[in-house]
Amino acid sequence: MKGISRRQFIKGTAAGAAIYLTRLDNAVAGRMGGGGGGTGGGGGTGGGGGDVTVIDPPVGAPLAQPSVLTNETSEPGVFEVSVEARRAPVDINGTTANLLTYNGVSPGPAIRVRRGELLRMNFTNGLPRDGATNFLGHPKYVTNIHTHGLHVSPGDNMNGTHSDNMMVVLEPGESAVYEYDTRLQPGGTFHFYHPHVHGSVADQMWAGMSAPLIVEDEIDELAAYEEKVLVLKDIELAGSEPVPHDSMMDYMHGLEGDTVMVNGQVNPRCHIAPGQVQRWRVLNSCTARFFRLSLQNHSMYVVGTEGGLLDKPYRVTELLLSPGERVELLVKADQKSSSYKWLSLPYSRGGMSEQQQVTLMTLTYGGSRQNQPIPSVVDTSAVRVQKDLSMLPRKQMTLSMGHGAGYINGLTYVSHEDCYSTHSRLDTWEVWEILNDSGMDHPFHHHTNSAQVLSITGGDSGYASLLMNSPAWKDVTIVPKWGKVELLMPVLDYAGMAMIHCHIIEHEDIGMMGVWHIMGEGGMGGM
Repeated sequence: MKGISRRQFIKGTAAGAAIYLTRLDNAVAGRMGGGGGGTGGGGGTGGGGGDVTVIDPPVGAPLAQPSVLTNETSEPGVFEVSVEARRAPVDINGTTANLLTYNGVSPGPAIRVRRGELLRMNFTNGLPRDGATNFLGHPKYVTNIHTHGLHVSPGDNMNGTHSDNMMVVLEPGESAVYEYDTRLQPGGTFHFYHPHVHGSVADQMWAGMSAPLIVEDEIDELAAYEEKVLVLKDIELAGSEPVPHDSMMDYMHGLEGDTVMVNGQVNPRCHIAPGQVQRWRVLNSCTARFFRLSLQNHSMYVVGTEGGLLDKPYRVTELLLSPGERVELLVKADQKSSSYKWLSLPYSRGGMSEQQQVTLMTLTYGGSRQNQPIPSVVDTSAVRVQKDLSMLPRKQMTLSMGHGAGYINGLTYVSHEDCYSTHSRLDTWEVWEILNDSGMDHPFHHHTNSAQVLSITGGDSGYASLLMNSPAWKDVTIVPKWGKVELLMPVLDYAGMAMIHCHIIEHEDIGMMGVWHIMGEGGMGGM
């Protein structure tokens, strides 16, 4: 999918890159800026004025699913896997690219566990030992593992293994054992694993290091539907190598590539039978690109967010998905038999990001007719938590940028001892107010605990409506440019040192990150 990338657009070197591209005049672009209808529709705030680049590549090969790791042990209640970070050749739309991968594939292999199992990961850093550093001066190939979204300890375990401890740093050639206790993790949750060593994360995720992680549900209402895991990712190559982050502008704005993929494929073909309902588990694993999802002539039904399933399906015609966010959708083939484009519509996240409409995947009808209904109920246990907000502690955090750095409350992350930090008492609830003092959207991510959205000021009205009026649990929420988000934050089950940060990964790497100290009766715990 060779288009005009954000990098080329900004640097003024777009000549000759217009394959598959059509320039729309301002009038057409204006018409594309609205849309929506139904809960979660675009509300007219997603697009922007000015030209829009349409990237509509030919329909590709049938959609492939990410590989799935199998259990390596017969030990009861344990699901054991081996994962190696390594450089490997990967086909990107007919070009062999040297990517950073998990187990030699990108996206990496999926891990699927049942709630209550102990997930044991034998992890090896097999990245190059050449001592290279990146533009920021950080080692390129030190790494670790973050199980993004899992409600597990943010420290180490009593047996010496690691849980979701971000202070672990593995040099090339080193290995570690991670163990995650999922007994307190809700089922029906869609997560992913990726690196998290400060200063090196953007390079590694941009070059391919992320993979799905699913905690299975036992919801009968969804059991009959065919499932598709859809990992959204962009990249840009210089020959066979991912283009590097080679300027401060790349970090301030975040890289967006000229090739947009689903499960590593460009515009794959997804087959669906007439009348069939499919369950789509969608992950935005990009470092900076936002997606404004829309399926031609079809509604989509939101049945789950990062922290679990919803009470019922919520119909949307458009859905905003920022880096790190996940969503579970039901899609019903209720139109005439044909092919339909799954699109990312133009969205202005601020900064210098280019306005694009991208065909992500083509949904193609075929086969014998089915008659599967959209359910009226999904998870009856899903509710919005009711608390007397006036009685809860309140925190206020302001996200900002400037002078080549990102900040939380005016402090930039240098180390876990030199950054913004906040403290919470275990087994309490709090109200967090996240302010955005910048002209770019910031997807705000908090480790260990998911939260419910109380309010969103500014930004996409459909996005705010969905999250404020459903029992959605979120670990990434878009804080609109010059806007505000209020979260109802549980501080439950696990003490230790967790992280909070912008999930535009480049912003995390330049310091828009802080430490969340969760204090148990005996102090930190979990470390």
